[in-house]
Amino acid sequence: MSTVSHTFSDSATMLRRNLLHMVRYPSMTLLLFGMPIIFLLLFVYVFGGTLGAGLGGASGGRAEYLRYVIPGILMMTLAAVSQGTAVSIAMDMTEGIIARFRTMAISRASVMTGHVLGSILQALIGLTLVIGIAVLLGFRPNAGLTDWLALIGVLALISLALTWLTVAMGMASKTVESASNVPMPLTLLPFLGSGFVPTDSMPAGLRWFAEYQPFTPFIETIRGLLVGTPIGSSGWQTVAWSLGIALLGYVWARRLYDRDPSR
Repeated sequence: MSTVSHTFSDSATMLRRNLLHMVRYPSMTLLLFGMPIIFLLLFVYVFGGTLGAGLGGASGGRAEYLRYVIPGILMMTLAAVSQGTAVSIAMDMTEGIIARFRTMAISRASVMTGHVLGSILQALIGLTLVIGIAVLLGFRPNAGLTDWLALIGVLALISLALTWLTVAMGMASKTVESASNVPMPLTLLPFLGSGFVPTDSMPAGLRWFAEYQPFTPFIETIRGLLVGTPIGSSGWQTVAWSLGIALLGYVWARRLYDRDPSR
């Protein structure tokens, strides 16, 4: 078997392993999917009437705010699933399974690849669930077929970036508990961007941070593809930020995986 075939075969095995973890530990999966859904219901039904009226749309109220807030909730979903990836990686590191994998005749790349692919599939399931619930609440996207295909690609790219970053965070964590806390800021960044309110409603300092942090172009690109708002420069910023974060996470994770375990 060639090296490439060996890597693909081992990666498929590791992917199956991580998907089985989703089935065997459903409480973690339900928690990761449940949090964005709870926030969706909370913001639409508790704050949506007031916040939606402030957006100045034609429909106003909750319906207007539901259209606005969906991209932020989708980003929360991606961040939550990535946080679960950090926990899963930390469990492997602390329980010694990674050390065992290092001694086995398997592709070294396949261990991390299995986690990354499993996380992306989990993220796509979660995103589909959130969008489905939003539709039940009255959300009606304006996206055509091309927009939906572009949206899937953008969400997968962002998920890839966040997953590689949290894989590295999980490997760097000394305990499972710390691995669950280190990625927590990722779930807060949608609040400090354009996910829940327009950035021009923020104080000057916070507005500057919101406009230059990566989650804002992520959200604006998703919003544009879903409901037809202008995307502008957010599209290429999303690609640039995603590739940069993915490269950083990959290099960091690879270094941690290859380091001497006795150190």
